[in-house]
Amino acid sequence: MPAKDEAENLPHFLELCAKAFADRPERYEVIVIDDGSTDGSWALLQELRSLYPFLRAARHRARRGIADALRTGFLQARGDILVFYPADLQFMPEDIPRLVAPILAGESDMVTGFKQGKYEKAFVSRIYNGLSRALFDVKVKDLNNVKAYRREIMELQPSRPDWHRYMIVLAAQQGFTVTEIPVPLYPRAAGKSKFGIGRIPVGVLDMLSVWFELRFGQKPLLAFGMLGALLFAAGFIAGLVALYMLFTENVGVRSVWTIIQTCLILGGIFFSTGLLGEQIAVQRAELRELRRRIDEGTQPPAE
Repeated sequence: MPAKDEAENLPHFLELCAKAFADRPERYEVIVIDDGSTDGSWALLQELRSLYPFLRAARHRARRGIADALRTGFLQARGDILVFYPADLQFMPEDIPRLVAPILAGESDMVTGFKQGKYEKAFVSRIYNGLSRALFDVKVKDLNNVKAYRREIMELQPSRPDWHRYMIVLAAQQGFTVTEIPVPLYPRAAGKSKFGIGRIPVGVLDMLSVWFELRFGQKPLLAFGMLGALLFAAGFIAGLVALYMLFTENVGVRSVWTIIQTCLILGGIFFSTGLLGEQIAVQRAELRELRRRIDEGTQPPAE
């Protein structure tokens, strides 16, 4: 549970967690990641730990964002199923067992909720989710919401800022099954939202970045190399035609030669970029494998 300046909500949220998990056959732990709070959240969490044995806390001294908070929670977690839940009480802990149930039953690898209730950013959310469905062909109503997922999914997630929004897309691309259930949305009880309209262009750019990663991240030469080869070939052929016309008909146009030179130069640059991208892709694959091994070595044993 990432928390940034949520001291007003944390006591009630944990009280509701205690009630929601009291009669459950599963074992739960709540890991709160204090993401650079300045409202005394960390001191409060130390007090709350004495009241709730299931509570564990981790701290970022400066704000690092939800993606980093989820990564920290993943490394601290001991369970096989992880749940991403906000601390603002817009979603109630009583719905967490419903998110987890299909995974426990073996029916799904990831369960995401779609909001039921009034949402102040509903218009922006519809645009964002519509574009995402068009680009990624993942048939869920709400890509960026509360969710439960198997531990293996988080192990394979790239450590990129804000890419938590596309966890469903990345998981589906890796072959994990995804289902969706309705989850009630409530008005924020206290505090204020940490996300403004300035997040929209960031979200769109991240969306394009994820799309490129899924399409060409493993083989960048397919994108840059093919584009460079096409430009180079077009410039080369046009150059041959221009030379033929110049020598046979004594006709030459300076602008045409400028275009030819531009195609040849850009083609060479794109093709070289593709070759360089291939080398980077190899290094990234090796780093992912190294990170996986490090994570396996630092994870606490399951209980």
